[in-house]
Amino acid sequence: MARPTIADIAREAGVSKGAVSFALNGRPGVSEATRDRILRVAERMNWRPHSAARALGGARAGAVGLVLARPARTIGLEPFFSHLLSGLQAALSGRGTALQLLVVEDTAAEIEVYRRWTSEHRVDGFVLVDLQVRDPRIPVLEELGVPTVVLGGPGRHGRLPAVWADDREAMTSIVEYLAALGHRRIAHLAGLPSFQHTQRRIRAVRDAARRLGLTEAVSVPTDFSDAEGAAATRALLARPGRQRPTAIVYDSDVMAVAGLGVATEMGVAVPGGLSVVSFDDSALTRIVHPSLTALSRDTFALGEQVATALLAQVDDPSSARDVKNPTPRLTVRESTAPPAG
Repeated sequence: MARPTIADIAREAGVSKGAVSFALNGRPGVSEATRDRILRVAERMNWRPHSAARALGGARAGAVGLVLARPARTIGLEPFFSHLLSGLQAALSGRGTALQLLVVEDTAAEIEVYRRWTSEHRVDGFVLVDLQVRDPRIPVLEELGVPTVVLGGPGRHGRLPAVWADDREAMTSIVEYLAALGHRRIAHLAGLPSFQHTQRRIRAVRDAARRLGLTEAVSVPTDFSDAEGAAATRALLARPGRQRPTAIVYDSDVMAVAGLGVATEMGVAVPGGLSVVSFDDSALTRIVHPSLTALSRDTFALGEQVATALLAQVDDPSSARDVKNPTPRLTVRESTAPPAG
């Protein structure tokens, strides 16, 4: 069916197009009875304002956009994103603002969505996640001039404000803890190497290992999926005895749980033969056996904070500023212990 127009509503309600315009925009000029009749007709016809006309009128879209260029299957499994989205929507709902989410195949498609949604006035602002090395999205969003808050940092996000926590300090605390237990061969199952936070964590592992005099600290990039987490764990645990890591750090809870399953399958006891640490701390880390040592942070509250910062920027562009969150802290559970022997 064709989109209903103001003329269609006027004809159905038996009034002029001017009266419909007044009623739909909440302006004086029609009686309350006429306004009610027009609004009922508009609702029955499922009328919605045209985005281009709304943009010309300077009205807000009442939505913010989040575009993710990740495999949909990994997003669906990752607790981090479900908690983040819940926190975003909780803060946005309080202001009557919707979250418009789209998953695309690559960065080029993501940039095209930013351009299209901006030209169509679909959203009032964007949340940008997964900062990339030499990120091509930053200059595009700066050029578009739409309020945007970056989740990630520090730095390398141009003039766009960011909400961030120190990934390097957090990863360093894990390596220091494992070294203090006596581990000298540590593996790190990292995320996508194109992400800035992946590179920061890899460098943190390398630098801490050198400073602490560890025998080996290797980082293995993955796509964050359980499948790649399991495959990489299996390859590491299949090494000969003194080449096998005594501890593995995972960049996501999904990979950590998959790795725990592989260790059980291969007869490697956790934590007796292998210590396991996860970078996030969702319910997954607490419901498996043994429960997983993990870096704890409130991802729901993080989503609320990002949404609040974006809404403040929509209201007042001069309010844009970086916000640093406390560094996630290590919660020690049953999956870590001194290495055997």
